[in-house]
Amino acid sequence: MNIRVVELFAGVGGFRIGLEGASDAYQTVWNSQWEPSTKHQDASLAYRARFGSVGHSNKDICTVPTNEIPDHDLLVGGFPCQDYSVAATLSRSGGIEGKKGVLWWQIYRILEEKGGNRPNYIFLENVDRIINSPATQRGRDFAIILASLSDLGYIVEWRVINAADYGMPQRRRRTYIVGYRKDSVVANQIEDANNWLFYDGVMAKSFPFVQKKTTISQFEIEGTIKEVSDNFNKGKKDSPFGTAGIMIDRNILSVDSTAVYDGPIQTLGDILVDEEFVPEEFYISDEELPKWQYEKGAKKINRVSKEGYEYVFSEGGMAFPDYLDKPSRTMITGEGGAAPSRFKHVVQTPSGRYRRLIPIELERLNMFPDNHTYHPEVSDGRRAFLMGNALVCGVVEVVGKSLYRAIFGEEPVSSNPIYTKRDKQPIFKFDLFAEEHVNLVVNAPKKTYTLDPTKHLLVGLVKLDNQDYFLDGAPTKVYYTGKTKSFPSTIALNKLYYFMPYIKGKGVKDLYLIRVARIGSKAEINKASHDTDPRLVFELEYLESLPDYKPIKLNIFNSFRDTLLGSVIETSE
Repeated sequence: MNIRVVELFAGVGGFRIGLEGASDAYQTVWNSQWEPSTKHQDASLAYRARFGSVGHSNKDICTVPTNEIPDHDLLVGGFPCQDYSVAATLSRSGGIEGKKGVLWWQIYRILEEKGGNRPNYIFLENVDRIINSPATQRGRDFAIILASLSDLGYIVEWRVINAADYGMPQRRRRTYIVGYRKDSVVANQIEDANNWLFYDGVMAKSFPFVQKKTTISQFEIEGTIKEVSDNFNKGKKDSPFGTAGIMIDRNILSVDSTAVYDGPIQTLGDILVDEEFVPEEFYISDEELPKWQYEKGAKKINRVSKEGYEYVFSEGGMAFPDYLDKPSRTMITGEGGAAPSRFKHVVQTPSGRYRRLIPIELERLNMFPDNHTYHPEVSDGRRAFLMGNALVCGVVEVVGKSLYRAIFGEEPVSSNPIYTKRDKQPIFKFDLFAEEHVNLVVNAPKKTYTLDPTKHLLVGLVKLDNQDYFLDGAPTKVYYTGKTKSFPSTIALNKLYYFMPYIKGKGVKDLYLIRVARIGSKAEINKASHDTDPRLVFELEYLESLPDYKPIKLNIFNSFRDTLLGSVIETSE
């Protein structure tokens, strides 16, 4: 039950991190990362340092023959945002040709040349404005992409998602595109476009939403790809594409969406490390501070255009320092470096000093593992650039889980949650990291939430051979109950909300949110055990800990206790 993945425009592996965090079924068999603007391939170095060189291509994708790319089930990639217009029709081949260097056409080329072996599924990411570009022909670029995929036999759905709307620590709006070959398992489940878009689809189940009133749009993309390029939406001011939509046989149904989410959130303040861990060079001196305040402030400047016209350039003020109680602003590639800038994040520490964000914090804003981009040959400035180019791994993880459920009809299991630290691997020579013994020690990121003492809490015994797992400080856990035939039926599963592991001889201390309750078996994570007996399984998200362990009586077969959260936390204060 593996899903073979090819990752194009891989960067430092955001898609791979997210998909492997979703399920062990996702196996990256080939990946490509090439940065044409630099001789020093920082992203490729970081990628190979974490995942190894097997199946990695550091060549211009335009030069890679399709037959060198393994057959696969899922094609993923965050392709660059460019002008996708079609330059000409290729008379001899009957194909299409886009503007030189536009990398969308490499995705198209690979899918087309794979023919009957093209992947059943695609998962792509781009900037949010792609549904409105270019300014002279709103929505044309997106129409070209959708029409191209339809002609290749795909049903496509898309969503513009702001990661912060779903509890993630950065306000990063991106367009996510998921496609299904018409003969695939998932495509065969689509009976009604409206129901799939709003309720039953991979994206709808990943990121619930409600439609903004009077925003529905239904139409067909007509003509050849060249005709779409030349004529789509010509002369109109607004794009017909909403922020959520589906395309079947070039027929479009789309709406503008409003996110629905009421879970824990992360803010900029939650991902910061304690100030004693921050190197001195990231602090802003008293002499430099006025320059930063000027860059962040409102201003009006008289300027002269190239043609000699005088005009006033104006821009509004920005928060200085950045708000710690909200998700961060969108990170850009210019985040690194000590020079004052309007767009770089600046925070104020508890001691009152101002500082820039260190690389590990930038990684956390995109939900990468701590120090994922660390490499002795990659500078802090370039690490910031890599994160400015990256996507939010948490979004990919959620979609990856939803896609797995749609394909296999069961819950995914992963042994590599997105926070998992990846051990350094030797690149080119085995002693590359030989002298790199020191890891930056930092405190863990936090979450913002409100505890509800009236919600049900399940306390569950942790056996001795599993205690270390529950005490290692990782932010997510999976808890397997006893076999279902012995699990108490008196627990109202529809009311369960919180969970606390009971450590024998100590009691309870750590509090978790129950994200998923499902049926599974221990063979999911340990096939050698051959333990396939059905069990109740909780997928947990850490919230906080009591000051000390609290003894509590387990009153259901001496293994569980079903109570209300208030009975534990209120008596512990």
